[in-house]
Amino acid sequence: MAEEIKLIKVTIDNITVDVPMGTSILQAARMIGGDVAPPAMCFYSKLKGSGGKCRTCLVEVSKGSNADPRPMPKLVASCRTNVMEGMEVKNITSERVTDARNGVVEFLLLNHPLDCPVCDQAGECHLQDLSYEHGKEGTRYEFKRRTFEKHDLGPYIQLHMTRCILCYRCVFVADQVTNKRVHGVLSRGDHSEIATHIEKALDNDFIGNVIDVCPVGALTDKTFRFKNRVWFTKPVDAHRDCPTCKGKVTLWQRGDEVLRVTGRKDQWGEVEDWICNTCRFEKKHINDWVIEGPTKISRHSVISQGHYLGMKKPTETFRAVHGGRDPKLLMDIHSISEVNRPGIDLSAIPGPATSDVFNAEKKK
Repeated sequence: MAEEIKLIKVTIDNITVDVPMGTSILQAARMIGGDVAPPAMCFYSKLKGSGGKCRTCLVEVSKGSNADPRPMPKLVASCRTNVMEGMEVKNITSERVTDARNGVVEFLLLNHPLDCPVCDQAGECHLQDLSYEHGKEGTRYEFKRRTFEKHDLGPYIQLHMTRCILCYRCVFVADQVTNKRVHGVLSRGDHSEIATHIEKALDNDFIGNVIDVCPVGALTDKTFRFKNRVWFTKPVDAHRDCPTCKGKVTLWQRGDEVLRVTGRKDQWGEVEDWICNTCRFEKKHINDWVIEGPTKISRHSVISQGHYLGMKKPTETFRAVHGGRDPKLLMDIHSISEVNRPGIDLSAIPGPATSDVFNAEKKK
């Protein structure tokens, strides 16, 4: 007979919920959902040992437990602190938490470049969302920013260490998901960086998942770099019979083109199933997949502006006014423009979709 799971009561922002013993405050807050759940830049529920690095999930414990009702004197990391019977926690209802989170975001942005207009992570970046909520108008940092050279970690992944916030997620993925880890954190203090020894390539079958877990634009997909903005694409759920992984992915389409393939993510931005490099980088044709339907996107996300799930199309009045006739195309832009040629697929271009690349494709 299986043992009964003991449930304990915890109150977060005046909302009481029953959770199993051993649950962290962050996971308990996610059971409530909404704004009650603290942000997390380093914690990943599917990676053992993650959490405790970024400090963005700090909360105030106003009551320790029924046995010891004294409040905890300092703010605690909710991803590393387990709940106790009768514990009371403040997140969005605490001014101390808001002030501390503002300071943490300011610290994370000290060396982070202001390249959101050109970053491929823009539109789905957790640090970008945090900076909008808790960022300052300017910076008090007066010293030279830390910069690094870009590194190619194999044929598919590029590392922008200047953007990295040292969340360690990619290290845990390589250590727990792949069978060989060749990268990690080198040096100490403000010299710490994610790198490989003597610039080795990341060539494991599942190493592409480091792109999905990265909360910022430090690890980018070289097959998608500068091809398109994420809010101009339409995400759809798809699957295929893959011998290496489950084959359940999200396709990011522009028209009928598949520009990018990623793992499916839940509402907290965590991958549901790890996918292999073949599905991620090599299966870029719509015929390679079985389309299931549009991906559910939060209406607060900028990606939802081009989404079609639950959208009501306006009634077409042209046919009613013109006796059932369809409108005529006044101008075909492809006959005028020498750049936007329909015969050139963005997903088939090996590199950024610049004018030089288009000119080279036209000469072929």
